[in-house]
Amino acid sequence: MRRLFPAPQDPSAAVDREWELTEIADAYAYPAEHADGGWLRANMVSSLDGAAHHGGRSKPLSGAADMRIFGVLRALADVVVVGAETVREEGYRPARQRAEFTGRRRAAGQTTVPAIAVVSASLHLDFSLPLFTEPAVPTLVVTGAKAPAHGLAAARTAGVEVIVAGDESGADPVRLKRALAERGHTRLLTEGGPRLLGQLAAAGVVDELCLATSPRYTVGTAPRLMSGPEIPEPRDLALTDLLEDSGFLFGRYRRG
Repeated sequence: MRRLFPAPQDPSAAVDREWELTEIADAYAYPAEHADGGWLRANMVSSLDGAAHHGGRSKPLSGAADMRIFGVLRALADVVVVGAETVREEGYRPARQRAEFTGRRRAAGQTTVPAIAVVSASLHLDFSLPLFTEPAVPTLVVTGAKAPAHGLAAARTAGVEVIVAGDESGADPVRLKRALAERGHTRLLTEGGPRLLGQLAAAGVVDELCLATSPRYTVGTAPRLMSGPEIPEPRDLALTDLLEDSGFLFGRYRRG
């Protein structure tokens, strides 16, 4: 891995070599302003032709360096926000504890692993899955005020905390972010999928996008990184960092 932007003062950062996990963690540290209402970071991978997944999964687009960064970003977060469809398609499991980050998380006042917060309007979820039955930190479900009664009952029977942060259409992005931050989850990470990320971005609550561009193309009809109604005007993000490894580009973009 090597840094392309900004131009590194340390020449060794521009040399193509395997970075230590601590170096990656330092490069992706949450900004100081994260405590002011929470900092929502999105982490996604895209093919060269703009696909967010291939065959319904993001793994075919990924690589070793991307997975290392994926793991570090999880290890830095208080909570991972993910859509119910992605939970079903990707076979989500609880976050696992990583010994390399135990001390760092303890010093930051964090739990041993990030919580997973599943966003679902319908609550059509299998609460017998390990994501809900075996987490080191209890999994959360975020929904709207009109969530089905049977889904609410199933979640609570499974011991899952349900956060109501929206109306009849489901979770509201602004209320979702606020509700999680109020519970101490100020370092937020979302891994999508495209529909959830589109909702969060359209509402203006995404503070940062970490985008891995894979040196592969897929053709096909897979969705883009963000799906949903077109916003009135394109919005700008500022590139703050650009890394490269094995042809993958890792960009970090922030709201202005």
